Amino acid sequence: MKISIAQLNYHIGNFEYNKSLICSSIHKAKAEGAELIVFSELSISGYPPLDLLDRYDFIERCSRTVNEIAIECRGITAIVGSPVINKNPEGKKLFNSALVLSEGKVIFSANKALLPTYDIFDEYRYFEPERNFNIFTLNGKKLAITICEDLWDEQLFDNKFEKTRLYTVSPMEELNAQKPDIVINIAASPFSYTKTESRENIFRGKAKKYALPVISVNQTGASTELLFDGASVIVDSKGNIYHKLPYFEEAVFTFDTEKLSSEPATSNKKTDPVELIHKGLVLGIRDYFRKSGLKSAILGLSGGIDSAVCLCLAAEALGNENVRSLLMPSRYSSEHSVKDAVELASRLNTRYDVISIEKPFSAFEEDLAPLFAGRERDVTEENIQARVRAVLLMAVSNKFGNILLNTSNKSEAAVGYGTLYGDMAGGLSVIGDVYKTDIYRLAEHINRNEEIIPENIITKLPSAELRPDQLDSDSLPDYRILDNILYQYIELQKPPEQIIEDGADADTVRKVIRMINFNEYKRYQAPPILRISSKAFGAGRRLPIVARY
Repeated sequence: MKISIAQLNYHIGNFEYNKSLICSSIHKAKAEGAELIVFSELSISGYPPLDLLDRYDFIERCSRTVNEIAIECRGITAIVGSPVINKNPEGKKLFNSALVLSEGKVIFSANKALLPTYDIFDEYRYFEPERNFNIFTLNGKKLAITICEDLWDEQLFDNKFEKTRLYTVSPMEELNAQKPDIVINIAASPFSYTKTESRENIFRGKAKKYALPVISVNQTGASTELLFDGASVIVDSKGNIYHKLPYFEEAVFTFDTEKLSSEPATSNKKTDPVELIHKGLVLGIRDYFRKSGLKSAILGLSGGIDSAVCLCLAAEALGNENVRSLLMPSRYSSEHSVKDAVELASRLNTRYDVISIEKPFSAFEEDLAPLFAGRERDVTEENIQARVRAVLLMAVSNKFGNILLNTSNKSEAAVGYGTLYGDMAGGLSVIGDVYKTDIYRLAEHINRNEEIIPENIITKLPSAELRPDQLDSDSLPDYRILDNILYQYIELQKPPEQIIEDGADADTVRKVIRMINFNEYKRYQAPPILRISSKAFGAGRRLPIVARY
């Protein structure tokens, strides 16, 4: 059987656009002789639609679009993902479904059983879990059609699926008992630079376990903070990867199932995580602007590595003509910081303007002097400078329609090393899920072929330059130490005692974790953060502000 897999970049709620993508791929697959084409999870609506699923008109548009696409399926069969109304009055009103379209109608459906309710996922809020599982036969081939986690059933009794613990055996076990020839998995699996290999190994392990080919189709593109890397895979019955579609790119690939075991498998070459992070962030910026109807961006360029990396990513994503920066030196800014920032903007051929903050900062000092009389200078004066810069950036944003990009990194966000309504301002946080140590790796990757970011920006010691001779290390541990503690506490969710047992300094661990927990209120007010890890700040990490833990 000739099958096409379509890895596409959908737009949530943009039904005409999604239909156009799907129909174009159907016509391409048909021209290549495919009998079946497979699309990803909730491809009709785009993923994740969230509370749009509560709107009757949204569900009706999904149904209408499915029927319109079915008309295009003449001489070819398609599998698409869509929310479908549950006709049983008991339970949730919707299923998360894989629909088989052929000759103008829906001829089969498979509904998702294991509904994730962890991290960014909250599918049990909207969908009823399936309890019955059936094979679909096409041109003599028996297909086990699964949706994302339904194939990842080693997690069946994990507490992530506590709400759907309905089975004595897994969905895949029930389907396997019906002796399928091929397993098809449609997914909407977000990118995490630490999970790409383990996700791949799930499909390889399932293929080996059941001695069946596994075809998994993932979407690509970005939806607000979520990045989808694609990397759809075809695995032969021995667990070898026959073919993998590219990361962060749309693609349609057609193959013959009869050749899965006879042709050599694709080399399973590992991809550098920093390269994937780079591609993901560029796509995240581009899609955030494109799907929101936005065009141009602005950011504050300080001469530091964080804003330098953000400017490079934004210029690549939006085009250098659509990105501008403000250089806003203060009395504490070093001469080389301004020089380095100008050099970077010039190399990228992006517009920059220089506005000193000395006058407005001095005006604030003068006006506040009677109130602050007798008190030492402290972080208050540092925060005033950050907020003056935010006012200038937002003024240009308002006047010219440039969306402000936030340039704070994950290490800073974790410990509250940022100013509310100052350097935390922005419409999108570009590197808010990237630790400081990984920012340096990103900078090296950007400079891999030529020096774009001036070497002095990379090698100089990190500083906010808000007081004389200030360094980040004045108030923070070395970033290698800090990021190790942060990763263990945030991503791995280890308790402080275990981090200390693993070799970290006890006082440093306790200090860092106090800073993390105390600054939760700041993160609640931060802009959306492009997610590249398994535990980003934002929707996937919901903690009470007033907790004492």
